[in-house]
Amino acid sequence: MKDQLICPHCGGAVKTYRNPFPTVDIIIEMALSESGVPWNRSPGPARGEHHGIVLIQRKNPPLGWALPGGFVDYGESLEAAAVREAAEETSLQVTLLYQLGAYSDPLRDPRHHTISVVFVARGSGTPKAADDAVDIGLFLQDSLPPSLAFDHQQILQDYFRK
Repeated sequence: MKDQLICPHCGGAVKTYRNPFPTVDIIIEMALSESGVPWNRSPGPARGEHHGIVLIQRKNPPLGWALPGGFVDYGESLEAAAVREAAEETSLQVTLLYQLGAYSDPLRDPRHHTISVVFVARGSGTPKAADDAVDIGLFLQDSLPPSLAFDHQQILQDYFRK
């Protein structure tokens, strides 16, 4: 979509382009026994599951539980952004395993149009809420918060379906 601005110096029209913002989200798998943090699970056995998914509770609107992630910096690869965002928000070092997919619904982020590339990663270290996170948790499929920020419920449904 093109918008026109007027140059304050010459008065000519300056064309600008309004594009979606590239972002990354990371599904971080961690072994339940190695996480070092309390983990959230529903009553009953874990049904053979050996790892949980790291979620953060967001400090800034939109509030709620979410996958770690954020904006890709200019000159940064998607992979580098995923590793950086994971470290910034969870204090974990991650090894990217694969790319789950891209999510581009213009309404996925109430602040503006974003396109997110989602990675699945293995985390190491001790999870600690940092940067944009006020809390952190390790969740099993059957213990996810009832409502997640953005389109992260759909992303996790796609992840668990694989």
